Amino acid sequence: MAQPVNLNRFRKDKARTDKKARADENAVKFGRSKAERDLDRARADKARRDLDGHKGDA
Repeated sequence: MAQPVNLNRFRKDKARTDKKARADENAVKFGRSKAERDLDRARADKARRDLDGHKGDA
């Protein structure tokens, strides 16, 4: 005789794997690496420093 299958557990496991797959796709599509984020942050900091350096003391 076969083991009974818990349909709620099966449904939730399937939903969990589908959600994980969708999250992985979005991470590839929209995500940025840590190096890219650090580079953008460094560029923004430099632009802010350059702008502050051009302000007058008036």
